[in-house]
Amino acid sequence: MLKTETPSTQHPQLDLYPVEDLVAALIDDQAQAAQAVKGASASINAAVLAMAPRIAAGGRLIYVGAGTSGRLGLLDSVELSPTFSWPRERALALQAGGLGAMFEAVEGAEDDRDQGAADLRLLYPGYNDVIVLVAASGTTPYVLGALQAARTVGALTLGIANNGGTPLLAGADIAICLDTGAEVISGSTRLKAGTAQKIVLNTLSSALMVRLNKVYGNLMVDLQATNAKLVDRAIRLTMHATGADASSARSALEACQYQVKIAILMLLKKHTASQAQALLDRHTGNLRSALE
Repeated sequence: MLKTETPSTQHPQLDLYPVEDLVAALIDDQAQAAQAVKGASASINAAVLAMAPRIAAGGRLIYVGAGTSGRLGLLDSVELSPTFSWPRERALALQAGGLGAMFEAVEGAEDDRDQGAADLRLLYPGYNDVIVLVAASGTTPYVLGALQAARTVGALTLGIANNGGTPLLAGADIAICLDTGAEVISGSTRLKAGTAQKIVLNTLSSALMVRLNKVYGNLMVDLQATNAKLVDRAIRLTMHATGADASSARSALEACQYQVKIAILMLLKKHTASQAQALLDRHTGNLRSALE
């Protein structure tokens, strides 16, 4: 039996717990997710190093999953655009059962291996694409079908699973095993298995974006200022990076459509927006290099 399906030996009387003990048991169990991710750090390092050159060469991130795993992949793909101005067409997600399964379970969809392969082929994957395949069990047919299709074209495949020795981990180019063990509610992998997956996906995509010059220091300098909160954030980031006052930061941002990197160059290099853009382009988007 898979570890994630094995009933927990720690809380066999969970339904009898008073609320304070019930909440404590759930929280304590979730805390183990981070430890499982730490245990996979070597594989995560290898994944980032392998992803970066392919994505830099124009590849796409394509997430594949079913149920909770698929929803987490979709969430990660959607958040890259506003956070890092990442092109939407270069962060895609496949969910067993289609987008409707994001909101309502589509029973049996995850068991269709052929559909997983077909769905991925419709995206015309290529060598530089990175296929991030997520399945707590490591045996989900839909995900395995997509894995097979990805390997056929030589795309980089990352397998993320919560059970070792499973087909997904055996078949992927880089295997990330999150050994979260039995769930406090037996088989409910939306709990710490899902939490560990979320941590890994956050880590992979964030580390990748840092490597692709989307971050300066620890500042989110490629955000899209699409609402009032993010406009204020862009102003604060520009002020922090340059020492400028709010009025100067806002004026620079208004002159460059709220591109924080450009505004920083304008203020520190005394450039116009077009001069700053040209300088940044010469340094392939690397703000630190452009400033130096």
